Amino acid sequence: MAKKLVIVMANTDPRNGEELGAPIFQASVAAAMDYEVEVICTATAGRLMKKGVAEKLRVKEGSPKTVYDFIREAHEAGVKFYCCSPNLDLFDMKPEDLIPECTGVIGGAHLIEEVMEGDCRVLTY
Repeated sequence: MAKKLVIVMANTDPRNGEELGAPIFQASVAAAMDYEVEVICTATAGRLMKKGVAEKLRVKEGSPKTVYDFIREAHEAGVKFYCCSPNLDLFDMKPEDLIPECTGVIGGAHLIEEVMEGDCRVLTY
């Protein structure tokens, strides 16, 4: 049985906050169940890793909690967040622009390697 979960947020659009709750919540739940969890933010979802973006977003309008609060809680539970390297150029970011909860920048080969050679399960959003 796999002990690792990789969640790929590719089609999850930060401009629609209600799309952001499920993947981050499920990452937290999996970490609480003692699974190793990676959340890879790529394409439009890569914006979430930029300082100042997730702090302005809410999963539900009127909620006191920001998307960044959910990311911090997931990170505290052990979830590792990654930004896909093409996002740096796409969104005019540098590594120092990333939130502290972002473990690092990865390339496409990392995801392919995890799927093809790793002992993990992959969820995509």
